[in-house]
Amino acid sequence: MVNGRSPVDRAEAEGGTPGPASTVDPGLPAPGALADPAAVHFDDEERPARALTGPIGAGVAVVAFVAALLALWQVFRPLAQGSQFYLIIFLALTLPLVFLVYRSGWPARARPRPAADRPKAPDRPPVPDQPTVAERPTVAERPTVADRPTVADWVLAAVTLLVCLYPVNPFNGGYDGFLDRQGLLEPADVIAGAIMLVLVVEACRRTTGLALPLVCLAFLAYGYYGGLLPQNWSIAHSGLDFAQIVDALYNSGSGFYGTPLDVAATYIVLFTIYGAVLDLSGASRFFVDLSVAAFRRSRGAAGRTAVAAGFLLGTVSGSGTATAVSVGAVTWPMLRRAGYPAEQAGGMLAAAGVGAILSPPTLGAAAFIVAEYLDVSYLTVLGWAMIPTVLYYLGILLAVEIDVRRFRVRAVEVPQTSAGRLLLRFGYHFSSLVLIVVLLAVGQSATRAVVYATLLAAALSFLDRRAWLTPRRLFAALSSGVRGVLPVVAVCTAAGIITATTTKTGLGAQLASLLVSGAQAVTDNPTAVLALTVVLAAIALAILGLAVPVTASFIIGWVIIGPALLALGVSPAAAAMFVFYFSVLSEVTPPTALAAVGASAITGGRAVATMWQALKYALPAFLVPIAFVLTEPGEYLLARGPAIGIVWASIVAAFAVLGLAIATGAWVPGVGAAGPASRILGGAAGLLLLYLAPLTIVMGAVALVLAAGIAFIHRTGRTTL
Repeated sequence: MVNGRSPVDRAEAEGGTPGPASTVDPGLPAPGALADPAAVHFDDEERPARALTGPIGAGVAVVAFVAALLALWQVFRPLAQGSQFYLIIFLALTLPLVFLVYRSGWPARARPRPAADRPKAPDRPPVPDQPTVAERPTVAERPTVADRPTVADWVLAAVTLLVCLYPVNPFNGGYDGFLDRQGLLEPADVIAGAIMLVLVVEACRRTTGLALPLVCLAFLAYGYYGGLLPQNWSIAHSGLDFAQIVDALYNSGSGFYGTPLDVAATYIVLFTIYGAVLDLSGASRFFVDLSVAAFRRSRGAAGRTAVAAGFLLGTVSGSGTATAVSVGAVTWPMLRRAGYPAEQAGGMLAAAGVGAILSPPTLGAAAFIVAEYLDVSYLTVLGWAMIPTVLYYLGILLAVEIDVRRFRVRAVEVPQTSAGRLLLRFGYHFSSLVLIVVLLAVGQSATRAVVYATLLAAALSFLDRRAWLTPRRLFAALSSGVRGVLPVVAVCTAAGIITATTTKTGLGAQLASLLVSGAQAVTDNPTAVLALTVVLAAIALAILGLAVPVTASFIIGWVIIGPALLALGVSPAAAAMFVFYFSVLSEVTPPTALAAVGASAITGGRAVATMWQALKYALPAFLVPIAFVLTEPGEYLLARGPAIGIVWASIVAAFAVLGLAIATGAWVPGVGAAGPASRILGGAAGLLLLYLAPLTIVMGAVALVLAAGIAFIHRTGRTTL
């Protein structure tokens, strides 16, 4: 979600006027001295963006800066015309930028870069007729193709601006007149809405690929042609004409300007800006340095550092791919020297990175939508995420400890810097994170809490002269924060197509009924029906996540699978978090695991093999969410229930994660290698313990003890021989 900036953005942000000589304690490294995270950031929702420079880049930055100021203004002085009016203006500022920042992907004739933009080759003495390799021009010295918006991109951006502002144009009754025509749109309204529909789908295609646009088109086709379906089909409806569809999308609170875009334009953009400011203040480098220093003397230091850095960066990132790439750029050399294979290390980095979307206090974009859909505070959602996040990273750490022994990992030399001294000097970077939680706890809104935290992070940057947020760097942080949210804006606007169609046709309830009916056709036992529905829902969400980004996956899953779980008596909180977690975990599911692809690019490992390793590390997390919905004690893992219940459920779940780690890692921690029998028993123990019923807990505990006992006997036997 955050830090979704291009290398050029970061270079501009860090190119502010340097301050005087640093006053950092000479006994401590400056932030980043131990590790300098690569200035490469990706967003889980996006494809690579253009690195715009020159006047075009400056113009985009200015518009993005204005959008950031508007978002900040809306927090304290909301526009008098209402939230939908704000969304119209915000979309008019951001959606046109998508066509300038993101490529169309269609083949185009190469255009030579203007001479003024070409890097100048350094002066060199004459060379012989046959130059050596060292004397040949470098890639940077050769004429390149200008990666600039095409004429078509500029036209699309201009048309987007016009149709986005059409609802507020003063020549046809203005904004109030547009709202008054709801349900009875004029031909000009329908034309503008139709153009807007095409542009939204195209913007989504540019930022995320073809999968989500095809899903949107499928929902549109269902809305338009649903009346042609046999009327005895449960999903049949009377059909919507084109004007009705446009009205639902363009002049309705459930379409383009529905909850997904509202969340993107209020919560997500502010947290993105906060992440950019915190990153430029030196926090990201400090978190990685601290992780390196904390484990410098242990044999498993490299793996533990990668996981710890992933968690710490995840608290401010909310982007799995960005975290995996940033941590990998720092820790992969350590992992390689320690003896980790490339695919194994990449899988570890990807799994640790995806945890960023699950880690409070920022979580991922979909978490804000959870809060809006359930009408609860964001602090409540953070509370629900705490225990599952701990269990997720516990599973990864257990896998890391197992790998230390399986691969005979070696200790590596790292700078001898004290973690305590780092905390004393740079520990203030945690203060803005703490402030968010404190402000939420005392009743402040999430938007105000993150703005205050952003201000604190900016002020604290002046404690380190190398990280001063000068006006130029602050401008860069605000503008790059908005650039980072562009793909999320495109996805959330396109998601309005899905939610509006579902609302107008009642599709969500019908599909939920089909899902439950399918389970009931197999068995009529209520417990078995719920279990089978949960398994089918998990499979459906995993498949859905292969094609669409996390945010869209959650929205689609909630409108279709959410009602099915609610109909079976699952609480809204458990159902929403179940859908949320399976939507997030699609980031490590082959064959489209974006975090694993990013990690493999760092390690040089095979992408598909890296995906399977990431899946192995994250496998326990796939089963923990099922516990939310299967039994009533499962909600204790969401910190919902009596304190004693929350404690014992968390302990049992931790042993369940241990059993699953034995099954996937073929090793019993503290005992030795696990043979087939121990692995089977470990897996069975994990499944039984996660059911959180008295009988299954006893059975799971017995299976776990047997797994460890068999592994111990085998080890003793080998030692004797």
